[in-house]
Order: sequence, then structure tokens, then C-alpha cells
Amino acid sequence: MTMIETITIDKLIDSVKDTVVEWRRYLHQNPERSFQEEKTSQFVYEKLESFGNLELSRPTKTSVVGRLVGNRPGRVLALRADMDALPIQEENDFEFVSQNPGIMHACGHDGHTAMLLGAAKVLSQLKDQLCGEVRFLFQHAEEVPPGGAMEMVKAGVLDGVDQVIGLHLASPIPTGRIGVGYGPVSANCDVFTLSINGKGGHSSQPDTAIDPIVISAQVVSNLQSIISRNIATNEKAVVSVTQIHGGSAQNIIPQSVQLNGTVRSFNPKVREEIPKLMERIVKGITEAHGATYDIHYEFGYSSVVNEEILTRQMEELIGEVLGKEFILPLEQGTMMGSEDFSAFSDVVPGCFLMVAAGNEEKGIIYPHHHPKFSVDEASLEHGVKLLVHAPFKLNNKE
Repeated sequence: MTMIETITIDKLIDSVKDTVVEWRRYLHQNPERSFQEEKTSQFVYEKLESFGNLELSRPTKTSVVGRLVGNRPGRVLALRADMDALPIQEENDFEFVSQNPGIMHACGHDGHTAMLLGAAKVLSQLKDQLCGEVRFLFQHAEEVPPGGAMEMVKAGVLDGVDQVIGLHLASPIPTGRIGVGYGPVSANCDVFTLSINGKGGHSSQPDTAIDPIVISAQVVSNLQSIISRNIATNEKAVVSVTQIHGGSAQNIIPQSVQLNGTVRSFNPKVREEIPKLMERIVKGITEAHGATYDIHYEFGYSSVVNEEILTRQMEELIGEVLGKEFILPLEQGTMMGSEDFSAFSDVVPGCFLMVAAGNEEKGIIYPHHHPKFSVDEASLEHGVKLLVHAPFKLNNKE
């Protein structure tokens, strides 16, 4: 890329940065839950259509794909943004707070969508300078397994794609850094539903009942020994019981109790072993008390694994475009959260980067999925710059 082209690109990025903030605020004000992103996807479609030079499609009901084919031969690079919001009642008080009760962009997907729209607007004006193809993937339903990414892959959105890039805003990291990890950068995430079936009765006569609440308490406590006593200390894994449902009155011992939760891991062998250990514990405790159990265990999102060569190229790009001081090396296992970007990166080489978006002075200190979550909008320009410059670094086959 010539110096003139670089100056032109940076001028175009500067011209859209305020618009990207406006888009982010509009999306934040109008959130939609997973698989229900009808207005969001229509907003994205109409914006892309207005840019020109893009071939648009709707591979699923609430996703959008834009294809920008350059005038020079080269690789095909996919850029992905997720669009769905969460079932959370927002507690922020800024002017663009969510207008949809009980629904909130509490994970930064509004920013992801706005950044990719900004990149699409800039790149659509650079068709003549572009090698190969850029494919813009606006994905639905990242928050709800089995996830929208898998649906999009099945619909063929990666056909012909050579590599894929994803960005995620990160409020725990102060703005001005880009987190770069090699290998696994997110955890496998699996879910379980466990029913403890006892014998109901009167609370004054527990001897005539089989109390599933007492049994469930023992189960919850003993499940923690899986990590502390059955998994190697150099492995990272988490078993979390996040819901307990049982009982209808203070003087009634219920018939059953339901436990729900998640399991996080990195090592595929550990992932396979944990449900076996869980069932062994549950079986032993319930049999000891004369109860029974039913367990449903579902393997969810797999770990996102950053491909080494592509990740090294993106790390170089961060230094070139933003400055070497932006590079924040991430150790493997830093993020125990999960991401269905893995559905893309399991098919083609992928790189998933964390765009720092916290700012204590602005009060942007709350974690993801919190009712007061927000992002420092200054970080949006950093993401746009990476997305715009990436094709010029990655698509040329020479």
C-alpha cells in the first residue's frame, strides 16, 4: 500500500467516526434479543445498501452478509460482528438508554455492529484499490446456544473464505489497547439441567419424605470437588450451578428440584471428562438418599482458537496502524467466557481480538452483562481502523 493510499484510507476513516458513534447509539437504544433481530438486521441491510458496491444477502432470517469484490485478484477475508442484545433491564441514565423494557446491549454488540458498518462504508469506497474480496458477516444470536454463527456457516457464508477476523469490545481493559492472544482465547462452554427427584411431604414430617432440597445442597457442594480434586491444577475449568428451582410453599417438602448451570474448559479431554464426573457424583448422592435424578448435558460453543500466522499478521497490523503501545499480549485462558465465533474459526483460520473499551474517568467500569455496562466510544475508531486496514494487509497473495 502506498503512502497516498494510507492517507486516503485514514481520511475516510476519520470522516465516518462520528457516524459510527451515532449508529452505535441508535442500536443501543433499540436492542433486540437473539433470533429476534428483525429491525436491527433491516437497519444494517439498508445502511449497507446505501453504501453501494456491495452484494447483499440474508442467509438467515435475521442476519445480513455483504460482499465487496475488489478489482484485483486476492484472498477472501470475512469480517464478523454480532448484533443481538440480552434480557437485562438497563440501569444507565444517558440519553440513548434502551427503549425496549427488559432488553439491553450489555455486551458491546451494538458497538461491534457499528464498527463493521463503518468499515463497510469506508471499504466500499476503496473497491478499485482492493485485492480479492471482503465479506461482511452481520451475525444474529451470539448469546443463545447453539448460536447464530453455526446457522450462518450451514447457510454457506464461509464458502470460498480464506480467513476470518472478529473483534470484541472489552470494558475491563482501559481504552487504548488491543488484546492479542495465540491459541485458545475463549473457553468451551457447555450447559446442564439436573433434576433431583425425591418424595414430597409435609415439612413437619421430613422422615416420611425424601427431601430433594437437602439432596440438592449436597450435590451443589460436591460438584465443586470436580475442579479442586479431579482436574489437574495446571488446567483451567469451572463448574457453576447458576439456578435452583424447587418448592411452592414454606410447609411443603417438594417432589423435585431442578438445577441449571454451565461448565467452562479449554482442554478437550477435560471437557469430555467433566460430565462423567458430574454424573458419578449425582448418582452416588441420590442413591444414598433413595432419590433419583435426570440429567441433560449439552455441549455448547467450542473454544475460539486464534491461528498463529493470521494472529501474528494482525498483531503487526495493530503496531502499524495504531502503534505498538496498543498491543496487549493475552495469556491463554485469560477469557473464561465463550464465543460462538468459534463456529467460524473452526472452519477457516481465524483471529479474535479484544478492543479495550473501559474508562474509569467516564464511569465506564462495569463488567459485561451488567445493567450499567457501557463502552468508551473512543474505542470504536480503533476497531474501525483495524477492520479497514486488515484486507490491505491480508488479501494480497503476493
